[in-house]
Amino acid sequence: MEAEFGSNGPTRPGESFLITHCILATLALASSASVIPVDDRFDRWDRNRDGRLVPKEIPEGLRGNFDRVDRDGDGFIDLEEHLLTVGRPVEAPRSSRIRLVPDVDYAGDGNPRHRLTLAFPLESAVKKPLPIIVYIHGGGWLEGDHERGVGAIRSLVETGRFAGASIGYRLSDEAGWPAQIHDCKGAIRWIRAHAARLGVDPDRIAVMGHSAGGHLSAMLGLAGTAEDGLEGDVGSHSSTSSRVAVAINFFGPSDLLSMQSQMPENGVIQHDAPDSPESRLLRGPLQSRPDLARSASPRFFVDSSDPPMLLIHGDQDRLIPMAQSISLAADLEEADVDHAFVRVIGGGHGGFVDPRIDGAVRRFLLHHLHDEGKVPASFEVGAEK
Repeated sequence: MEAEFGSNGPTRPGESFLITHCILATLALASSASVIPVDDRFDRWDRNRDGRLVPKEIPEGLRGNFDRVDRDGDGFIDLEEHLLTVGRPVEAPRSSRIRLVPDVDYAGDGNPRHRLTLAFPLESAVKKPLPIIVYIHGGGWLEGDHERGVGAIRSLVETGRFAGASIGYRLSDEAGWPAQIHDCKGAIRWIRAHAARLGVDPDRIAVMGHSAGGHLSAMLGLAGTAEDGLEGDVGSHSSTSSRVAVAINFFGPSDLLSMQSQMPENGVIQHDAPDSPESRLLRGPLQSRPDLARSASPRFFVDSSDPPMLLIHGDQDRLIPMAQSISLAADLEEADVDHAFVRVIGGGHGGFVDPRIDGAVRRFLLHHLHDEGKVPASFEVGAEK
């Protein structure tokens, strides 16, 4: 159902925005900074050290998720299946400092994957329209939804300095590449087209995501113009720009064709396999579709006009090698694109627990969206356990 707007304009960000068939929800998720490191968690639960989890080994409160994580339905969760579900927030306490507008149909086609959730601070800390941070969920392009992403931006929205949105997109079991970037661009166009009535600044849209969501965030930042050939026709705002002002990429792939060659010896996935997440995304074995793979690889779109990008990656990532972010950072440096790279020493595929990482994200956003402070330089940080 289409969203409806008040006619007098919002007195606070998003105040006049109503969804006629929904009520505001407040259940969201904690930021990724509160997630326990994933490798430790899997190893701790795997009591018999057989390299796989059965329901009785998993904490009772989490057993209801077993079937969702057990992708192949073999009755076990292996490390690959476990890692494909991490990098997404877990439940957080309810907050009265933000309000949510859930299930907004940004494409107008009724597809449940074409939904987003909006988040607004109850009290804005600034008088001008707020910048908006758009979160894109991970899950190997195989799973996840917009509802689970709000927690990743909750603390930022609670400051009153930002509005937020969490967007969904078609997964690879429904549509292959480039449907995913078409959907994300459609969502950005919808937000920009409705910016005035949402009380947000159309020129200050940031994107952020983990894993597959980091990949899509990087694609939005680097393939931001119609000349890049990835706009698509999702939604009814085709003449509106999908360009973003900032991109934050948590351990997303940047070059699909080189992923397998860069994997560490203890890697847990064969990226070139015909059933890998990347091959599923491309609807065929990865290496047999090099042109399509390049069109899904952010580093091939880098040029000097790109917006600032923050990269965060663990050097012990066994799912997406940190070499992917090292290569992308080098490309950004060569093109003279403003960027910073946070290397998490000892960090795996997410689960980072360090306030310095959250601080770098916040400073990067404040500098580029509010013109405050100095942009954080690249640095290394040890992963806390």
